Amino acid sequence: MAKELGPRGVHVATAVVDGVVDGDRVRDLAPQLLEAKPEGGTVDPEAVANAYWHLHEQPKSAWTHELDLRPYTEEF
Repeated sequence: MAKELGPRGVHVATAVVDGVVDGDRVRDLAPQLLEAKPEGGTVDPEAVANAYWHLHEQPKSAWTHELDLRPYTEEF
């Protein structure tokens, strides 16, 4: 899609959120998931929003097409 729509001025990006997003839904439905994570082991929803906003504001001369978001404590 990026190859087809990019020349038309449409920014196409794939964003992967690889982790537990620390939000109300997880807190209500699976609090044990949050408790099992170390400090810094979840993804901050505001940080995700900021990353998406950054994609939106990028100049056309330097678009990001792939973005992976994960907590810094993630083990690979």
